[in-house]
Amino acid sequence: MRLVKQLGAVAVVAFLGSLVVGAVQGSPLLTLITGVATALLTLLTYAKVVRWTERRDPLEVARAGAAGSLGRGALIGAGMFGAVIALIALFGGYRVDGWGSAGGAVTLIGVTAAAAVTEEVMFRGVLFRIIEERLGTWGALVLTGLVFGLMHIINPHATLWGALAIGIEAGWMLAAAYAATRTLWLPIGLHFAWNYTEAGIFGTDVSGKTGSEGLLDGVTSGPALLTGGDFGPEASLVTVIAGLVVTLLFMRLARRRGTVVPRRRRSAPAGAGTTLVP
Repeated sequence: MRLVKQLGAVAVVAFLGSLVVGAVQGSPLLTLITGVATALLTLLTYAKVVRWTERRDPLEVARAGAAGSLGRGALIGAGMFGAVIALIALFGGYRVDGWGSAGGAVTLIGVTAAAAVTEEVMFRGVLFRIIEERLGTWGALVLTGLVFGLMHIINPHATLWGALAIGIEAGWMLAAAYAATRTLWLPIGLHFAWNYTEAGIFGTDVSGKTGSEGLLDGVTSGPALLTGGDFGPEASLVTVIAGLVVTLLFMRLARRRGTVVPRRRRSAPAGAGTTLVP
């Protein structure tokens, strides 16, 4: 029941915020402001609904240490996509044809902030965290990652491969990042930086979506297995391999820190395994 309440409250805020951000997307400054406002309102709504339904402080979005975790996540996300696009370019799948649009790059900050925060709160803050209590960390990681990927099947140019690729490289990796740190800040920073570096800097499509131009006029060409085709680099085999590697590194860290939750076993029948004391 709390899953429904939490997910419903956050989804309403995310939906309304997306409508506002979409309505002002012709103005870079307004898009930046409304996107950041949507992200903040989503976090506030999540914190409030967790306090209401679980009677606890939502430590996963505590302000203490937030800046450092966001920064570390951003470095990982930007570094990962930089490495991926460098490998794609090395094999002839990416080139830069010139400069893009500074206004478009500003617009994408707002759009990306809203998307990264709302998706992380819904999928890692609510779905993964609550499902993990029953299925354990590995079960929740696999399940919610695949659901996250399949949610992208409605995107333009989407294919089953593209959706599964996102589930593996992003859904699993971001869940593992949360499992290792037990904070939403690092996966939020990672998610934001990955998407922004992808579109806002290198000018490539994000999950099949084309929109505002980034700082560079980037062009991908060549085999879809290398470039991701019309869906963008997230459907590239290079990206999937990179995401899997980072997922395993995060899960290794989680195991070392003792934050991997085992699957909950079914309760034994009443009276089983007990000894009556006269």
